[in-house]
Amino acid sequence: MKARTDLVAPAPAAFDLDCETLIIGAGACGLVAALSAKEAGQEVLVIEADALPSGSTALSAGLIPAAGTKVQKAAGITDDPALFARDIQAKAHDENEQALVDLMAGHAGGVIDWLMDRHGLPFSVVTNFDYPGHSQRRMHGLPTRSGAELVNALRAACEAAEIDIICERRATTLFCDASRIKGISVSRPDAGQETIGCQKLILACNGFGGNRDMVQAHMPDIGNGLWFGHDGNQGEAMQWGAELGAALEHLGAYQGHGNVAHPHGILITWAVITQGGIQVNRMGERFWNEAQGYSEAARAVLAQPGGEAFAIFDGRIAEIAAQFEDFKQARSVGAVRSHETLEGLAGDLGLPPQALAATVQAIPQDGTDRFGRRFSGPALQPPFCGVRVTGALFHTQGGLRVNEHAQVLREDGTPFENLFAGGGAACGVSGKGDSGYLSGNGLLSAVVLGRLAGKSSVA
Repeated sequence: MKARTDLVAPAPAAFDLDCETLIIGAGACGLVAALSAKEAGQEVLVIEADALPSGSTALSAGLIPAAGTKVQKAAGITDDPALFARDIQAKAHDENEQALVDLMAGHAGGVIDWLMDRHGLPFSVVTNFDYPGHSQRRMHGLPTRSGAELVNALRAACEAAEIDIICERRATTLFCDASRIKGISVSRPDAGQETIGCQKLILACNGFGGNRDMVQAHMPDIGNGLWFGHDGNQGEAMQWGAELGAALEHLGAYQGHGNVAHPHGILITWAVITQGGIQVNRMGERFWNEAQGYSEAARAVLAQPGGEAFAIFDGRIAEIAAQFEDFKQARSVGAVRSHETLEGLAGDLGLPPQALAATVQAIPQDGTDRFGRRFSGPALQPPFCGVRVTGALFHTQGGLRVNEHAQVLREDGTPFENLFAGGGAACGVSGKGDSGYLSGNGLLSAVVLGRLAGKSSVA
C-alpha cells in the first residue's frame, strides 16, 4: 500500500485533552477493549465517528464463535480451542499464521465467559443448525441474534462502568514522535479540530470496505458488489500503519455474502441454505455447491445474469431462520415470498416454472449432487419460499499485523510499544481471499483482540 504523507505528524506542544488509553471506534472491538482496559485500572476514552456506537457490528448477526465456553458445556457440546483452530485453518487453506489462529481460538471462550460473568451479557449457543466449516456448534449470540443488540449491550456495559464515549469525533491525524504514539487529532461536526493526547492508542476503527479505491486495488473481484458494511470503514488504520512502517498482511481477504435480499438490502441468514435450501439463477437452475459457504457465494451470485440469484427453501426452514431479527424484517417487508406450489413461487419471483420444478426435484434425498454437495435432510415441501438475492461485500479481513498482545508490528517484526489494533483494523484469520472466511471470523477478531489490547499495559 502506498503511504500517504498527511495522516501522521509530529506531536503538538500541548493537547486539548489527555487520557491514558485512547480507543478509536465504538464497535464490538472498541467497546470490549474499553471494558478490558477499565478493568485493568486504566483511564479510558473512546471516540466514535457516528452519532451513536454501531459500526460493522450493528450490521452483523452478532454471532461470536468460541470453544469450551460454559454455555457450550451446559448445552452438552464438547469442544476445545485446538479443534476450533483446526477448523479455522481448514477453511482458510492453511493460509493463516498459526500463532494468530491459536491466539484467537485459545482466547475466544474466555472472552465469552468474561462478558457473561462480569458484564451480564446473556449469550446462548445456536443449537438448531450448523454453520459451514464449524465441526461443533460454537456460535454464541444474544437473544435476538442481531449485531445491534450486541453493540447496545456492550455500550450499556461501558456506561455502567463509567467509561467515557465521545461520539461525532472522527480521527484524522495520528501524532507520533520517534517510535511512540503521542495522540490524535479529531474533527468535530462543526468542522473544527481537537487534539487528544494518550499513553496508549487502540485502533478499533475497522477495515477499508467503504473505500472504493482501496477495494478496487486489493479485491477487484468484489469491486462491483453491493457494499453492505459501514460507510465509515475508510481504511485509516491501514493508511496510518503504512506511513508508520507497520506490517500489513492479506489485504485481499474479505467476507462476502451471497444471500442479501435484493433490492431490500436485508441479510438473509445462511441457515436457509444449510438446512436444505438451494440457490438458482434467473433460468431457475442451480449453479454451484452452496455448502462451500456464504462468503464465496458473493462471487458465485454476482457471476450470474444480472448479478442476482434466488434462495429457494420451504416453510420448515423459514421457521428455523425466524430466530434472526433480519429474517423477520425481510418477511415483514415482503422480501420473502411463500406459495403452496413451486409454480406459484416461480411466477411470483419471475422464474421459469418448469425449470424451477425440475431443479427442486433433482435435489437428492440422501446423497451427493453433481456439484459435490451432500444432502441428507428432508425434501423441500409446501409451502415453498424464495428470496431474490445478490452478492455483497461485508467487511475486509486483512490489515495490520499484531502480536499476542495485539500490539501493531513493524515490517521487521518488532512491536510498536503503545500502538494496538483489533477487529477489522488488524489482519484476521480468513486467509488471503474470500473463501477462507469461517462464519464469525470478524467478531472473533474484534472481541479477542479487543480484550487483549485493552488489558495490555504500557510502560
